[in-house]
Amino acid sequence: MTSAKTGGKAILSLGRIYCDMVFRGLDAMPQLGREIFARDFNLTPGGGALITAAHASAMGRPSALLARFGTDSLSEALSDQIDKLGIDLRFLDRHETAGPQLTVVIVQHEERAFLSRRAGHARPATFENALAWQDATHLHIAEYATLHEMPGAVAAAKAKGLTVSLDPSWDDELIADPLFFERSSGVDVFLPNLEEARALTRCEDAREALARLSRHFPIVALKCGADGALLAMDDEVHSCATPAVEVVDTTGAGDAFNAGFLHAWLENGSAQACLGAAISAGSRSVQAAGGTGSLRATG
Repeated sequence: MTSAKTGGKAILSLGRIYCDMVFRGLDAMPQLGREIFARDFNLTPGGGALITAAHASAMGRPSALLARFGTDSLSEALSDQIDKLGIDLRFLDRHETAGPQLTVVIVQHEERAFLSRRAGHARPATFENALAWQDATHLHIAEYATLHEMPGAVAAAKAKGLTVSLDPSWDDELIADPLFFERSSGVDVFLPNLEEARALTRCEDAREALARLSRHFPIVALKCGADGALLAMDDEVHSCATPAVEVVDTTGAGDAFNAGFLHAWLENGSAQACLGAAISAGSRSVQAAGGTGSLRATG
């Protein structure tokens, strides 16, 4: 394991806050010019940074959300839900123009489609103060879009003695960025799903994609959905199956996976312990609607 700053135990989770409008219970996906109706709907705060921080906090890992957040009516509508997630909000940058990034999530069976609107820039004014926080030991960057806007984020975190993880989070434009690996240099833990890994490596085979990504990152945890996960760590490849559970909504399951993996890894867990914790967190998440629904169901 890459050595982290001594003394701290907290994760800083960097990224945009989303407002997820989750439509479930559809017999078909929408088509242009036609209207269909969902049987279920949830309005919930989302985004990889928030979801990862919420699940890590629920595991007992101190986690601070490092993000911009608005003062508009939509932001205020989400504030109460966010307050109840147990996340440390000391570095939340409140600004009137930083409303949440609105995302429509359409769920049919175990598949999802997303429609989003970007909401301003990602860099919070609290970034430097957060890195200097004595309790911080790790920076999790929840989407490559944020790193693309903040190309010095990894180096700044490493200069403060923090380890760094990155979830690329699918972006149609940025997944093809020719400077992706250059901008991600210094990342200790890379956390893609299989679709992202295939796009980045142009390899269909999961193990071959994992091997190619391992040339760029010391640790790669590859999320393969119902097929489990693969992990390249300490020059070895490990695998873990996904248990059979009733799937309600897969939104945010990858971010829950990230939280489980990082929590175990920061405790110096073995490769199998890290994978097991990640799979367990992701499997719990899919059994409720929204990225943090499983936490409300058991909290």
